[in-house]
Amino acid sequence: MSERRVVRTADVVVVGAGAVGASAAYHLAAAGAGRVLVVEREATVGTGSTGRCAGGFRHQFSSAVNIALSQASIPMIKAFSETHDLPLEVSTDGYLFLVRDEETWQEYLTAAGLQRRMGVDVRLLSTAEVTDLVPGLRVDDVVGATYCPDDGIADPAGLTQGYIGAARRRGVEVALGTAAVELLTRRGRIVGLRTTAGDVGTETIVNATGPWAADLALTAGVEVPVWPLGRRVVVTGPFRGAPERRTLVVDAGTGFYFHREGPGVLMGMGARDERPGFAFGDGFAFGGTATPDDRFLSEELIPVAVSVLPELEGASVAHQWIGYYEMTPDAHPVLGPVAGVPGLFLANGFSGHGFQHAPIVGKLLAEWICDGAARSVDVSALGLERFAEGKPLREARVV
Repeated sequence: MSERRVVRTADVVVVGAGAVGASAAYHLAAAGAGRVLVVEREATVGTGSTGRCAGGFRHQFSSAVNIALSQASIPMIKAFSETHDLPLEVSTDGYLFLVRDEETWQEYLTAAGLQRRMGVDVRLLSTAEVTDLVPGLRVDDVVGATYCPDDGIADPAGLTQGYIGAARRRGVEVALGTAAVELLTRRGRIVGLRTTAGDVGTETIVNATGPWAADLALTAGVEVPVWPLGRRVVVTGPFRGAPERRTLVVDAGTGFYFHREGPGVLMGMGARDERPGFAFGDGFAFGGTATPDDRFLSEELIPVAVSVLPELEGASVAHQWIGYYEMTPDAHPVLGPVAGVPGLFLANGFSGHGFQHAPIVGKLLAEWICDGAARSVDVSALGLERFAEGKPLREARVV
């Protein structure tokens, strides 16, 4: 397999200890997958995209498969504390989408129809109902609004740490501070993983490396269309008129969103000139932190924020950070086995939705690996081959 020393063996190696990798590790152990090893380059779990996300979960997607993933995953988030006897902060104050033009509103009506046919309690609100729900919003040009009371916010760190803790109790080993370097193959099959601590012998690897997924897959000759996209998140200090509810409000036209966080709000938005790629060389197998852009804050985010919730003009910036979305061409994840490389499984490209779908994705991976097929949700449309076959999907609700 390799001239380097084999330091350990495992039945399954999960690369990446974010929410998806942690869930996969737990569900694999629970399903009896044997010796499960998690390899994580950082010194603690959940410090990549998971640790920098806003923590939202929602049913309001525009594609059936994303809705189905939410319908399976959100109950697992809400029942997490009861299921695992571990604390997890969960707030269910809903998602509110504000639409300010007729063309987009027709798209939202179409999506709402799909959501309702699938059993989602999505509601169409008048402007009066919007301001009753979240006082202080500017609604003079709002054409329509959708709201689902079953959507909400949960603690990403709590979920990830919880799954890792539950996995460890089932015998999963977690190698922190250990970076994956190369997928090792023989005659096209997975036979191991090269890491900075030595080689690991295994016949099954789960690539759960978030925005670094394409680089790891390429070491086995597999092209995965996933790229990083930096998104800024800002948390304000207290201000007069801060919302009381933790409803996550999304302005559809700009992509601006916010929700109550402590005495202020957490808010974010994509930049007008956002480009894919890592900031400051934050590439595969290397650390690095992107620095928030003051120009973006003053010229883009704050003006839009104040136009949506005018009272934000009196808020100060408490802290801010940048996290990475792992994007695909159709804003849907790439899930499942790779046909050309037996033993390699992908869980990548969630396009900003990885945290909320992590619970069910971990279960689906365990079903694939232990039972030979994913049963809980029909995710057959999410295989890597869809891009080569010209069968991409479409998700219009990337927030």
